[in-house]
Amino acid sequence: MRVFKTRTIATDACKKGRVSVGGVAVKPSRAIKVGDVIDVKKPPITYTFRVKALAPNRLGAKLVPEYLENITSPAQYELLEMTRISGFVDRRKGLGRPTKRDSRELSRFREDTYADTYFLDFEDMDGEDDDDA
Repeated sequence: MRVFKTRTIATDACKKGRVSVGGVAVKPSRAIKVGDVIDVKKPPITYTFRVKALAPNRLGAKLVPEYLENITSPAQYELLEMTRISGFVDRRKGLGRPTKRDSRELSRFREDTYADTYFLDFEDMDGEDDDDA
């Protein structure tokens, strides 16, 4: 009941074991009753719903609270928020495409003016004139 966008997606989730009723994975054809607790795994969190009533047909979104109660724990929503905040921060260095910052640093490094500032004159490294030797 409006947990998934389409029936096909809901069926696939059942087949993959992401939907359970009372802690037991269910098939797509499983009938539900009033009072059943349904767990739906949508990574990274698991939503939990309690069936309040059975609907005869498809409902509008505004009527869903009359038939389904969301009892998902606040800890699950905190986990979702942390995942949204972190985004790509956890990407290990060197994996994936370079970030915009990485690309800018690389292009600066390739520029002649940037490379010239770090050019070392190896002839003067020992502090002596090579012409006198």
